[in-house]
Amino acid sequence: MSKAGRAASVRAGRVGLVGPVVGILALGALGLAHVASADVPPVVFPVENPFSEEKRVLGKILFFDEQLSTSNNVACATCHSMPRAGAEPRLARHPGDDNILNTPDDIQGSPGVIRSDAINNYEADAVFALTPQITGRSANSPINAAFAPNLFWDGRATSRFVDPQTGEVAIQSGGALESQSMQPLVNTIEMAHAGNTYENLAERLSRVHPLNLATSLPADVAAALDDKPSYGELFERAFGDQEITSKRIAFAIATYERTLISDQSPYDQFRNGQTNALTPAQQRGLQAFQAPQTHCNACHTLADDLFTGNGFRNIGLRPIAEDNGRQAITGIAADAGRFKVPGLRNVGLKRTFMHNGQFQTLTDVLRWYARGQGAPPQFPQNQDPLIPTIQMPPQVAGDIQNFLQNGLTDPRVANATFPFDRPTLFSERPTDRATVVGGGVAGSGGLVPQIVVDAPAMLGNTEYRIGVGRVLGGATLRLGISVSPPVNGRITPTRWFDFTSASGTGSGAGVATQPWALVDGEASTGQVLFAQWFVDDPAAAGGQALSSVGRIPVFCGSAGCPSPCGPADINSDGFTNADDYDLFAGYFESGDTRGDVNADGFVNGDDYDAFAGAFEVGC
Repeated sequence: MSKAGRAASVRAGRVGLVGPVVGILALGALGLAHVASADVPPVVFPVENPFSEEKRVLGKILFFDEQLSTSNNVACATCHSMPRAGAEPRLARHPGDDNILNTPDDIQGSPGVIRSDAINNYEADAVFALTPQITGRSANSPINAAFAPNLFWDGRATSRFVDPQTGEVAIQSGGALESQSMQPLVNTIEMAHAGNTYENLAERLSRVHPLNLATSLPADVAAALDDKPSYGELFERAFGDQEITSKRIAFAIATYERTLISDQSPYDQFRNGQTNALTPAQQRGLQAFQAPQTHCNACHTLADDLFTGNGFRNIGLRPIAEDNGRQAITGIAADAGRFKVPGLRNVGLKRTFMHNGQFQTLTDVLRWYARGQGAPPQFPQNQDPLIPTIQMPPQVAGDIQNFLQNGLTDPRVANATFPFDRPTLFSERPTDRATVVGGGVAGSGGLVPQIVVDAPAMLGNTEYRIGVGRVLGGATLRLGISVSPPVNGRITPTRWFDFTSASGTGSGAGVATQPWALVDGEASTGQVLFAQWFVDDPAAAGGQALSSVGRIPVFCGSAGCPSPCGPADINSDGFTNADDYDLFAGYFESGDTRGDVNADGFVNGDDYDAFAGAFEVGC
């Protein structure tokens, strides 16, 4: 092979130089004849984005960092859980087009962020109010996604990757992972507030400690973060300088995802000559999977052992009017209702199935294909003509399910071992998450205002916020904080925030948000705080409505408790930047003693000069 014809590739976590490999599983006419002439192909890295270990580990860190979201509680990995085959681990019901739960058009999607405006204040969503919005489709897996020319259920993430910041083509071909990685980061349902930009994201990464919200870091990640580098330093290791851009974020995440290759299932062992790796029932299932009566491998082809041809099919799952799938991207009538054919490796680990998450067991999936008793209806408009001809008796379906559920499971995926290992996210740690503990006094409309405490109370989180909904629109209100639990549903505040006004008009239509930079001196690690809103409302008993109470545990991030790197590091996050200037200006204007930079007991012009000098020097 010539040097020019070589392509960087990763197989099972190893990097090499290989050429294209193509194969197909051979079957005997009367049964399974094992022929080891095919294998999962090598992963080809785009010429524009070659592999490097520094880039891979940066991509892994980014993939698991909830700080990429403007809510600080959603990472790529939140919806793409490795032990769940890289798919959604939770059940979250979207009401569908009719906006009524528990009707046939419901969708099992992924919870994202609570709707928020351009300055990251909470807004009530028409469907989800002040709870996390839910996506309109289920989450596909990044595992083995490196082999797909287009990604997402409708294929809108294309092989040609265009840098969203510059509009320039960054990868001519083979960049679907890069294309896909960018879209959730600014999606206002999945990870972002309204108007969030890639420039905003880069700025945020420049002032946070990498993966600070996660614990139990994998060995490779822990080694990369051992010297407590900034994101700028990680980008310098991967790309040569500290500039953080959308293209580089995409390149890093995609590099990591190209190492997520699942090819060590019992099926693979069987293919490599271990004839007892699959049970007799699973071998029958594999044979039935390829039989002309079932048509399984017509879509989930065994070519390259990927169990998908990466094409698009309309199986007639739901009416096209609900979601026209691929047609929305291509505009072609023949694509109406078509969705990407997913790979089936590790399918037995998944929580939901189909583009709308309609089924929660493989039994239900196969019953639907077989048109079994009790199965939901099929919809014939533009349906693939193969689907109505499927023949799958119960015994055959049972064998196929056994093969899919057990024979295609890679134990590294199921057990989250390298390269599928993962840290523990903030959203997965109940002890660090705030909870609503009841309480409150009803106001207008008989409604008890509801506190919102979904943000991580991590010391150093300058974007911490507490919200409230279901208050009288336009009402005056303020947030109180207590170090003691509520008594009879009411706290006794030891700290008050300034009065503010609720948005909206009418009973229950009001929403408010209190930003609170959790910097050094605001709270201490291990402390539990209690928060409650006090609302002026003439319809409430005594003229004051009270929200439910939020119980807020305060913790330090994996980088350690914040400590100032210099006099100008007002928020003690280890950096000097605009956040410190804004905090100092507030303290200085109000005469707060935290503005006494020179520690002379006064807040005056000398402190301004001291801060300005220290800010210029930096850390």
